[in-house]
Amino acid sequence: MRFGLSRCEQSTKYIERRIHMGDHPTIEQVQRTGFPNMVAQPEHAGMDYFGDEILDGDDIVEYDGEIILKDNLERYLTEFMEFEFKTA
Repeated sequence: MRFGLSRCEQSTKYIERRIHMGDHPTIEQVQRTGFPNMVAQPEHAGMDYFGDEILDGDDIVEYDGEIILKDNLERYLTEFMEFEFKTA
């Protein structure tokens, strides 16, 4: 005596059900209209000394031909110029 469906029968039933039901509405929309436009990304303006991406509008510092993001300035001064930052 056999209980349930074989794997082959289950697969066939699943495929028949998917054909009848269709895909998820979001998938069907993407298939009809394509992917929605992504949020506009700021323009890439290069890389800084540490390899971090510089985007249009980012604050940068130029020193001796190197470009450093303002956010990385303390790191640059500490690691390469041997500055020490302290609290008074």
